[in-house]
Amino acid sequence: MASPAPFSRYEFLIAWRYLRARRSEGGVSVMTWISLIGIALGVMALIATLAVRSGFRAEFVDTILGANAHTSVYMASTSFTNELTGEVYTQSGRITDYDDMAARIAALPGVTRAVPVVKGQVMASAGDRSNVAEVFGVTRDALAAMPRIADPSTSLGSLDQFDNGIAIGNGIARELGVGIGDKVKLISPDGARTAFGTTPRIEVYDVAYIFSAGRYDIDRTRIYMPLPEAQSYFNREGAADEIEVFVNDPERIDIWTPDLLQAAGQGALLWSWKDSSSSFLSALDMEDDVMFVILSVLVLIAAMNITSGLVMLVKNKGRDIGILRTMGLTQGAVMRVFFLCGAFTGVLGTIAGVILGVLLALNVDNIMAGLNALTGGGAWQPEVRGIYRLPAELRLWDVGRAVALSLFLSFIVTIFPARRAARMNPVEALRYE
Repeated sequence: MASPAPFSRYEFLIAWRYLRARRSEGGVSVMTWISLIGIALGVMALIATLAVRSGFRAEFVDTILGANAHTSVYMASTSFTNELTGEVYTQSGRITDYDDMAARIAALPGVTRAVPVVKGQVMASAGDRSNVAEVFGVTRDALAAMPRIADPSTSLGSLDQFDNGIAIGNGIARELGVGIGDKVKLISPDGARTAFGTTPRIEVYDVAYIFSAGRYDIDRTRIYMPLPEAQSYFNREGAADEIEVFVNDPERIDIWTPDLLQAAGQGALLWSWKDSSSSFLSALDMEDDVMFVILSVLVLIAAMNITSGLVMLVKNKGRDIGILRTMGLTQGAVMRVFFLCGAFTGVLGTIAGVILGVLLALNVDNIMAGLNALTGGGAWQPEVRGIYRLPAELRLWDVGRAVALSLFLSFIVTIFPARRAARMNPVEALRYE
């Protein structure tokens, strides 16, 4: 007569019967529940943490790419001497053929657009309030192409009026106490150069548009000005400071470096979004790995409870093991029965953990809103973390590796007590029964 195949139906039935046994019948249901709950909580914490870390990185990158160039082309600095005063000035590189350069760059495969930009630092003031700001001189079309800036759900005013005024972040607007149609005075230390030195330049502009880029530092410091006006205001007549380049795959921006440098010409340099944020992104990646290892230890500790439960189960079921062995069950069959006991606990705990983890990740915004309400806004500080909310992004890869880790640990820790049960001598098990 042929032996039953491994993991036959009767092995599952015996294992399920042992798991459901009451303590008075030699079962360890309480320990089983403790193991199941521990694994569920560990998997829940692992999935929720990975989702929050992925969401934070995605939101951080999106706020960068939604209001900044993927990479900027600029020229090396040059030095010159003022003939009137004899002073030596260091001037950042100017791009005089910016239209032609932008056209050459935009023609490259994978480049979606290239726009000239003028940049400068100013003091913005309204009434008795003031704030330091960074001015970007761009065209209206270029501003309208920035998803975070041109989002109508987070902005005030209309970009149609941009050529007649300036666009400012809602952080500056709040600190200066201005709204649409109000006037803002911009003061630049680099004004007109005379025989007596450089005089500050002071101009007053109407606020035509107020935006929110989703990043605290951008909203609090950035102002957009029409390109021709910025050229005049910052003494850049007929020139631009940079060519901002946007590509179809910002995560792989480095592959465009050789072509961009060739298209830009001699003396060109590049500064990408990864260059400006590489340290922070590297820290996030390292923190993800560390958090995964730490939470994996928590799942391992929860899985070890399965071992304790199975050891107690094997001890309580010694008589049953002896009877099953005398009835013809092989050592392998007994081992599989007790392996299934632990595996059932691991699988059920993992399923419960996935459900709880997904629910927790999907409601992170609501949870943080409640914590902020209880703490008076202290649970999440955008001026410290840069973004305004704590998002969560569920990724199949993160859920999959959490499930795989939990099941792997649950299956591994069941092998040792299952082998102990399989090697039990049936004569010794029945001697005192």
